[in-house]
Amino acid sequence: MRCTHKDKLERVLTGLGCAVLAALSGCASHRQRDVADNFTTQAPFSRTFSGSGDSVCWSVKRAMLSQGYMLDRPNESGILTGERDYQPQPKQNISVHLQTTCADNRNGTSIVFVSATREESQLQKMKQTTSLGVGPATLTMPSGSAQVLGVVRRETIQDRSFYEDFFSLVQGFTDQEQLSQAQTRAEDAAARAQ
Repeated sequence: MRCTHKDKLERVLTGLGCAVLAALSGCASHRQRDVADNFTTQAPFSRTFSGSGDSVCWSVKRAMLSQGYMLDRPNESGILTGERDYQPQPKQNISVHLQTTCADNRNGTSIVFVSATREESQLQKMKQTTSLGVGPATLTMPSGSAQVLGVVRRETIQDRSFYEDFFSLVQGFTDQEQLSQAQTRAEDAAARAQ
């Protein structure tokens, strides 16, 4: 069988096509993962506290309220979400959204999970238009501009000190709650002894 120039060209093109496909599939399979996608045991988002679930969850609620967080669902047990706003500059607004979940471990300890997001918004000019129409004809004309608050950045807070400060505050309220419960038990025991 005789190999023509056309056959050789087809084989070369087929080989090149296969090489390109192999290279592309290799690149796709070796995509680097974003650091935010990684799971690690060193995450700062949880802490175990000594105490019952009711006591620790009440301490979490007190910690959030003491820092000016407005709670979204204050009566839902176990899950608390809150938000705090501040304005570092006249045309900038920062919102911190905090979500906590507490669970009683049924062994005298409770675990608290927390995650926070920070959202930065700025005043931005937005063009406005007015539409006038009669029958099938419509005319759209610019009518000025308005300033609106638009989100420019949103991210999960990764700063360990933010979470450490929150957990320290919860620990302080938990200690107060345990001290109060111990005093109540002591007073009850003294009253029964009389």
